[in-house]
Amino acid sequence: MSGKVVVSVLLAFAVFAAAVNAEIYFQETFSDGEEALKRWVQAKAKKSEGTAGAMKISAGKFYADAEDDKGLQTSEDARFYLYTAEIPQEFSNKDKTLILQYQIKQEQNIDCGGGYLKLLPKDSFKKREDFTADSKYNIMFGPDICGSQKRTHVIFSTPDGKNHLINKNIRCDSDDLSHLYTLIVFPNNTYEVRIDRSKVQSGSLEDDWDMVPPKEIQDPSKSKPEDWVDDPEMDDPEDKKPDDWDSIPERIPDPEAKKPEDWDDETDGDWEAPSIENPEYKGPWHPKRIPNPAYKGPWVHPMIPNPEYKPNPDLYAYKSFKYVAIEIWQVKSGSIYDNILITDSLETADEWAAKWEARKTPEKEARDKIHEEERKAEEEKRKAEEEAKKEEEKDDEEEEEDKEEL
Repeated sequence: MSGKVVVSVLLAFAVFAAAVNAEIYFQETFSDGEEALKRWVQAKAKKSEGTAGAMKISAGKFYADAEDDKGLQTSEDARFYLYTAEIPQEFSNKDKTLILQYQIKQEQNIDCGGGYLKLLPKDSFKKREDFTADSKYNIMFGPDICGSQKRTHVIFSTPDGKNHLINKNIRCDSDDLSHLYTLIVFPNNTYEVRIDRSKVQSGSLEDDWDMVPPKEIQDPSKSKPEDWVDDPEMDDPEDKKPDDWDSIPERIPDPEAKKPEDWDDETDGDWEAPSIENPEYKGPWHPKRIPNPAYKGPWVHPMIPNPEYKPNPDLYAYKSFKYVAIEIWQVKSGSIYDNILITDSLETADEWAAKWEARKTPEKEARDKIHEEERKAEEEKRKAEEEAKKEEEKDDEEEEEDKEEL
């Protein structure tokens, strides 16, 4: 057997082994309709305040397939949504790739609200009804929008109970179509964020979060020298202010102003022309700037190894994943969660992503059709209102003419 054949066989076996060993920890397509609501338990939090929002099963106003596109939709404006679903088998991502992927459609043209998910450990609460916004979680991921602020959250918790937001600004989509969000956490402490199957951010957990102290810090024994020159320009010492510079006033009497004919100096006082900006005024004098021969460039603080830095090879790993949670506030409701997947298989995640992509164009066509129908309806309404107004004005004119005849 040739070397090329052996390599091909080994590669094929490796791909097959990866597929066989792939784990799907959680999958939710809402394909069973109303039955899915039994798997998603609403928390008691906010109910006593009357601000707890109910979620329903719906494909929304437009879709590629009326049944397959059903998901879990927010249904009440200005409400908190707190729901959890149980992961069938508690798991750890130690030594494994972790992938959280889901799609969300913000068909209400969301102006302020979240669309993210949380992954919780088993000890987040005793009963799922007790879930709150303060319940412990491992990872929070997904879009959050409020006004001009549009970002994709990626937050990791650490054993000390702190939650750490990524220090990169990852934009999110805010239109009314379905978008696919994918977070991949690798066992080498790296990560990748994809939106609609395109990589939008990647890097190191150490570098892009403050979960561990930095590797280097500024040398506390060093400071900027007092004679350090970091201004690239200086005043020209040979440039002199013109002798008549300060003699030019900023404002002058308006030469076109005329004393009013009815002005009485005895009663009104001496008349003075109003002032206007002087077109010859040049403002405060400044010497011209020239290159600074003593310029050394920006001073850079020397760095030294941080004695508090300790690498954590298990930064990515969590001992327990047991629940998927929705914990959001929305001003305008209408968001639809669908096709939620937690797996360790990139191949499986890509297969699910391909299904989203296959429905992207049909969904957009359905959306555009509805928008066109709404536009036509608005145009017809506007025309009808204009005609009614014209008829009303005509009737008023005829009524006035009748009164004049009488």
